[in-house]
Amino acid sequence: MSGLLGATPVYSKDKASAKTALTLRTETMNARYKMEDGDKQPWTSGDPTRREARERDRYAIQSPFTGALHYPGANSWRVPRSNLKAYLEQWGTEYIERDINDGRPKALMLKGSPDVKMNQGQNLDTDPVVEGLDLLDNIVISKARTKAQEVRDTQVWPFLHFLKSGDGRPRVKRYLGDVKKGKVPLTYWADEDYTTPLELGSQSWDHEESGHSQAGLSELNSIIGKGHRFDTVKPMKLMMKIIQLWCPSGGLVLDPYAGSGTTGHAVLELNKLAGAARRFILIEQGAPDRGDKYARGLTQLRLRCAITGERPSSDGSFEKSADPVPGGFQFRQLTQKIDSRAVLTMKKEELIDLVITSHWDNSRRGSTGLIRFESEGFKYLVGRNDQNEGYFLIWNGGDKVGQLDEESYATVIAEGKKAGLKQPYHVYARYELYQSRNVIFYKIPDKILAHLGLNESSDSFNEDGDI
Repeated sequence: MSGLLGATPVYSKDKASAKTALTLRTETMNARYKMEDGDKQPWTSGDPTRREARERDRYAIQSPFTGALHYPGANSWRVPRSNLKAYLEQWGTEYIERDINDGRPKALMLKGSPDVKMNQGQNLDTDPVVEGLDLLDNIVISKARTKAQEVRDTQVWPFLHFLKSGDGRPRVKRYLGDVKKGKVPLTYWADEDYTTPLELGSQSWDHEESGHSQAGLSELNSIIGKGHRFDTVKPMKLMMKIIQLWCPSGGLVLDPYAGSGTTGHAVLELNKLAGAARRFILIEQGAPDRGDKYARGLTQLRLRCAITGERPSSDGSFEKSADPVPGGFQFRQLTQKIDSRAVLTMKKEELIDLVITSHWDNSRRGSTGLIRFESEGFKYLVGRNDQNEGYFLIWNGGDKVGQLDEESYATVIAEGKKAGLKQPYHVYARYELYQSRNVIFYKIPDKILAHLGLNESSDSFNEDGDI
């Protein structure tokens, strides 16, 4: 999904298990639920229609207050017909099903009520109310109104009720106890409580709910002070929402470009608010000899101040002046370089894992990367892509990467044919001593480092010094 300051991807080992959670409910949201009619549970008015046009559920219902006919607009009633009839009769008057010649299924009408003259040319999808101004002069409508008003003023209202003290559109009760314990995220984080799960596409998030760049910078300044020279700070609200939506309450959040530590801080705050137990791993390069002190002088400092409640004072020192956030972390400095030697000393299973997880074919739109080949009985075959092309890792039988020669090539061809894979075959090996049009060769460690986004000759990950 797209964040405010760049792309914020969300990964899952299994797409089927990736679930979109709910954002945290607020007191403002809960305050909309009341017990104004004496009901034992707080409720708010909800939409009685579903967002689809089922023709059998697109009939009229007659109001017991006004005698007007109400249609579901371009949608259809979500409450079954038998239930709607029962709810309407709870207002004190018997209802019947009757054909009113509107081109729709039979309407639910007050028993004995007169015909309502349809307005010529009225579009019931966009103008879903048919009113008869003289209906209140009818004795059936008049009695129904009196009984409905008595129920309104002295009893708990039925599940189906009418707005504007009875003179408005029909609505249904949505009880707070039945609403999901959270908020379904929609475009601009709409506040309405939906009971059906929604699939998220590309959405725009309002800055009042998800923060903006200036808010992120202000948050960082208030925690560690100014002068840090770090301007691209993501807002806490944004990161908290992303984590809440896609990381389980006991899950692990990984940020390989930690920067100012917003992600870790967001995990701590979210754990405090929601009583969760999420953990985080933050990775940030630190090279003090080049003036880059992000890892220790920024990322680590922010997390420590968030946990302890310390904030910068006017003289530059830190004093406890804010509420501490429960939690903790370990700061570890890695000294091993990611270079050719590190790749070549990997064990076979480690190297296979690295190939599978790091190789993405960005040249094909919609590519899902490599799928590990779990079947036994293969010497070199390790995976396939979404085009059913095979991927092979030549191993010498001991503890080192092997070479693509005539003998190993023959094994690759045989295994690819046995597994029913397409050519060309993608082969990882230390050296290429045999070439074929059927094979695309990847040299180890060069291609592995390229998959990791590293250039051994110039990348700072391979410079002398600590990481």
